[in-house]
Amino acid sequence: MPICQIHLIEGRTVEQKRLLIEKITDAVHEAIGAPRESVRVILSEMPKEHFGIGGKTAGQLGR
Repeated sequence: MPICQIHLIEGRTVEQKRLLIEKITDAVHEAIGAPRESVRVILSEMPKEHFGIGGKTAGQLGR
């Protein structure tokens, strides 16, 4: 059972997250032949202030 964990900065819509899960599942299925039903996708969202880029938070950088 493949498990894919994706870390995201918060702010995506429910529809965007659903599409991401669908596309990741399809990619794993196509790449390694795993049945779609066996693919697990975990999305972990974090606040912009919890993600640093070059010594600043993503919130400071307007991302």
